[in-house]
Amino acid sequence: MDETSEAISLIESPESNNQAMTDSASEDEQTVSSTTSTTTIASSVSTHTRVPPAVAIARQVSLSSPHMTRPRANMNVSNVSSSIPANSHPQMNRKRSSPNRQSGSNGSPSAISSSGDHIRTPHRNSNGTSSSNESLVGLVSTSTKCSSPAKNHAPRNRNHHLAANRSANGGAQSSSSAPSLPVALHQSASVPSSGDRIVPVSSSAAGSQSVPFFINVTPVHGDGPEEGSADSSPSETNLTTSRTQASIHNWQSMKMSMAERLAFLFNNETLSDVKFLVGRGSAQQRIPSHKFILSIGSAVFNAMFNGSMATNASEIDLPDVEPAAFMFLLKFLYTDEAQIGPDTVMTTLYTAKKYAVPALECQCVDFLKRNLNAENAFMLLSQARLFDEQQLADLCLETIDKCTTEAINAEGFVDIDLETLCSVLRRDTLSIRECKLFQAIVRWADEECQRQQIASTAENKRQVLGEATTLIRFPLMSVEEFASCAQTKILQDKEIVNLFLYFTCNPKPKVEFVDRPRCYLSGCEYTLTRFKQVDCRWGYSGTPDKIRFRVNQKIHIVGLALYGSTQLPMEYQVSIQIAHDESGKVCGDNDTSFSSDGSSNTFRVMFREPVEVRPHASYTASATIAGADSHYGTKGMRKVHIDTPDGKIVFHFQHSPGNNNGTSVEDGQIPQFIFYT
Repeated sequence: MDETSEAISLIESPESNNQAMTDSASEDEQTVSSTTSTTTIASSVSTHTRVPPAVAIARQVSLSSPHMTRPRANMNVSNVSSSIPANSHPQMNRKRSSPNRQSGSNGSPSAISSSGDHIRTPHRNSNGTSSSNESLVGLVSTSTKCSSPAKNHAPRNRNHHLAANRSANGGAQSSSSAPSLPVALHQSASVPSSGDRIVPVSSSAAGSQSVPFFINVTPVHGDGPEEGSADSSPSETNLTTSRTQASIHNWQSMKMSMAERLAFLFNNETLSDVKFLVGRGSAQQRIPSHKFILSIGSAVFNAMFNGSMATNASEIDLPDVEPAAFMFLLKFLYTDEAQIGPDTVMTTLYTAKKYAVPALECQCVDFLKRNLNAENAFMLLSQARLFDEQQLADLCLETIDKCTTEAINAEGFVDIDLETLCSVLRRDTLSIRECKLFQAIVRWADEECQRQQIASTAENKRQVLGEATTLIRFPLMSVEEFASCAQTKILQDKEIVNLFLYFTCNPKPKVEFVDRPRCYLSGCEYTLTRFKQVDCRWGYSGTPDKIRFRVNQKIHIVGLALYGSTQLPMEYQVSIQIAHDESGKVCGDNDTSFSSDGSSNTFRVMFREPVEVRPHASYTASATIAGADSHYGTKGMRKVHIDTPDGKIVFHFQHSPGNNNGTSVEDGQIPQFIFYT
């Protein structure tokens, strides 16, 4: 600190002459030279003539300032060290003169000594005061590396430069307008006060070469009154602060493309001209944005800011939007990046629809499609119906059809709305038994009673279920299955009696519930006919008509077609089934009725559920019919095939052993099989 104090005393003395300053510089050179262990920076000037770009820019900035200040005398710079070797920037110590003054060998007003110390001499203004003509430029670096002493690179980190602009006015300046300093300087240096003058500072680390470091304090000048005078206005002070910030936060120079610049502005106060208050209560967030960027990305925002009813408010409340979803929307508008997760996809989809950003909508829907499964199918179906996403809704319904049992057992099933529940119950393609489906809607009714804060009684359950109860196909149940459903008391007594009569009596009474079987198979339905001709008078005595068959590919048989009455319209009671011959297991059955019109046409009788028939396995189809004499088929075929997109389906027929009411390969009942591939 001896050489520093000596330099301060020389600069602070207005009466000092140029010769005294030159002598002091010589002493400084000797002092620095004695403390260094390697060659000084100035000694390499003659060898390296290329000025690093960073130093050249800093010199240009500093030379443009006719006024200067200096750090306070108590500024602690001993703790600020630089890791730049002394010879890494040899051109820092080249001699230079101010463009406003004449420099020479005698009394040079601005020079850099061979040791790197910057020698300054006072300059007399027209008013007799003493001020310096240029500010000092310094480099503070902790990570700059040079590939070789002969080749220097400009620092890539803007923290390597310190350009703190400071007005040299006579009055005290508030701390709020003080320039920002890098972290290294905040820890050891105080902000210069008005009237201070800069002194050269050098830092030396133990065992390393002394390296000078300079602080550039560049005041901003305009055409108005001279800084430091009584006529300086607050507007000039604000302008100084603004320009200082622009110098420190020169973010534009760091962004090489428009995409990078727009990404920098995302959720940034820089250039922001509108703020959004998103959410409610403690979760509310204040999000800055830019009207132009929002307007070119959304027709809703364009109307909000530029339409005939445009708002001029600087802050806009959005209480119905989740802050996270709104941030994802802005992120997409600024960067075209969609950040979608399972927890935010629905709120993001809502926000994208509200502000008409179809590209983000598609991204959300695609995400839902990729993650659709039986566990979330009902929840996504409800949301898809709410947002009018028909394609997504169709995919959800398809998933529910294939995995009905898993879907109704998922937690999200009890959270759907009544209309969504009814839309599912109306479908003919659910792959579940009706008794399981009834148990599922009872569970839904319990949750709905809790949501409506009413007692979970049988009467209230029937009330909240509404139409859903009538969409359960009770006639497709067995008697045992229906008995368990009747015990819930959700059905009325009259409904229970009529259904029991339907199960036990012939002819069966009419009921208000659908008796059409459900089939979850998609694609084309095929009907195979095994007879070539039709004849009359086939009687029934309670013995089943049977035929044995096998196929070459896996199919799903959904029903059989039977012959009806020969003259008048008649109703027949029938029990159909398909059994696996090897195991004796009944694969599918149904007890129902059908009406005939007296023609030779066939009449469809469907199974409760599709019956899967495996290739090359032997099965027996049977139909126990009660009613008047009917038509029957003749000239039957042992091998019948039908062409499908999946290939040729071939049926092989054989006689069924035992009592089969006369039906055989050549003639009898069961003329047609209805199936899907």
